[in-house]
Amino acid sequence: MELATDVLVVGGGLGGVAAALTAVRLGRRVVLTEPTDWLGGQLTSQLVPPDEHPWIEQYAASGYAELRRRIRDYYRRNYPLTPEAAADPLLDPGLGVVSRFCHEPRVAAAVLEEMLAPWRASGRLRVFLEHQSVAAHVVGDEIEAVTLRDVRSGDELTVSATYVVDATELGDLLELGGVEHVIGAEGHEQTGELHAPEVANPLDQQAFSWCFALEHRAGEDHTIDRPATYDHWRDTVAPFWPGPQLSWTDVVPVTLEQREWKLLEANPARRAPFSLWRYRQILARSNFIDKAIPDVTVVNWPQLDYWEQPLVGGPDPAKALAASRDLSLSFLYWMQTEGGYPGLTLRPDVTGTSDGLAKAPYIRESRRIQAEFTVLEQHVGVEARPDGAGSEVFEDTVGLGRYRIDLHPSTAGRTYVDIEAYPFQIPLGALIPVRVDNLLPANKNIGTTHITNGCYRLHPVEWSIGEAVGALVGFCLTEGLSPRKVRNDPTHLADYQRLLTDTLKIPLAWPDEIRTHRE
Repeated sequence: MELATDVLVVGGGLGGVAAALTAVRLGRRVVLTEPTDWLGGQLTSQLVPPDEHPWIEQYAASGYAELRRRIRDYYRRNYPLTPEAAADPLLDPGLGVVSRFCHEPRVAAAVLEEMLAPWRASGRLRVFLEHQSVAAHVVGDEIEAVTLRDVRSGDELTVSATYVVDATELGDLLELGGVEHVIGAEGHEQTGELHAPEVANPLDQQAFSWCFALEHRAGEDHTIDRPATYDHWRDTVAPFWPGPQLSWTDVVPVTLEQREWKLLEANPARRAPFSLWRYRQILARSNFIDKAIPDVTVVNWPQLDYWEQPLVGGPDPAKALAASRDLSLSFLYWMQTEGGYPGLTLRPDVTGTSDGLAKAPYIRESRRIQAEFTVLEQHVGVEARPDGAGSEVFEDTVGLGRYRIDLHPSTAGRTYVDIEAYPFQIPLGALIPVRVDNLLPANKNIGTTHITNGCYRLHPVEWSIGEAVGALVGFCLTEGLSPRKVRNDPTHLADYQRLLTDTLKIPLAWPDEIRTHRE
């Protein structure tokens, strides 16, 4: 089967959906593909509640703000909320600690489908779920088409497009299309970054995790079968870790001090006491009149971080994926047995799977394009900037973000790198490959380094990247320009930025009091 379209978006995570939705709203025909059966990526199929900055209610990209509003409305329409919860304009269904807005992944998936529904009905947007990219067809400096395989039937679909957006979780099209890219950690001699390793190491990549959802039914026994690899995970101790991962012990990411968690009780020794359960709780019984709705949490804790081998460039990615799943199940078994909580039970209805694990692993690091401009620690890191200066101001800004530079332990045996970053901008130059003309990134594959990927990889930033890319291809098709020409011509850049601000209502600059904010 073959199709032709204006814009092909490969990968249905938040960046991919944002790119597709923006481009189709600007009058373009779009094909959107996704390897799982849920749109939403890290928010849904990877089971990660949103990590958001304190100003998200005022400074969210327009589409992301719409997504959050619609999720709250979904709960108000369909759930038996208490009067207090229903009246709360900032309704938080889960009352988790990781952000002020934790919710079920299937609700987010349903809302994303709602947002796309009218465009699918018009025929201007076609969505192919459960399709994996397998080949890119390149002519000169352009990707003319991408072949995708139906993961169920094995049938292949080739889509030709004027613009191709790589919104995959691992930057798949960069490899398939021979697009210049980087993997792993750059060395200090390359970037001058304070926290870069001295020598570049492509296999130095952040751990990934296979998350799952839990309910606790006190007095019941839901112990799973003992995983075959349980002894390995119970007994193995990484040189940089205080003990086996199967425990309540980990380290404070910033100071690397050892700490002890409690599962269901807040630890009063902590500066901000809360229980491990509350950290990523996505349903809070207190929000609902019907108390049959239980507290449900997502397990995305350091105990699940898989760091034995990388996914990109490693010796056996399939083995790494299988081992990550085994680690997750081993930790569940440990919690139910040695940890003392046999009433912990998986919620496969929450994850949309038969086994209770997420549909896909939570990916923190991807292939990254060699870009016209690369964001360095010197542009956003507090320690690397002149005291109090705030983040770098980019003339080619296309969106905003804020998160710490948060690198989980790596496949090279490095522990956490968790350092403060200022609220930052997304520069257009980081979205444009050095050579290929019609491919744009819309996930964790933009022009960052191993270090700055740590603050550009979370939910709101990924959406903003996708929204900017969708607007860029719409603008380029209307004006007959290339993305490179838009960035490097001040008149075209100003026109494109007016499209972002005036038409799409996307904020491009932080007020100085926020841009210079420190924790």
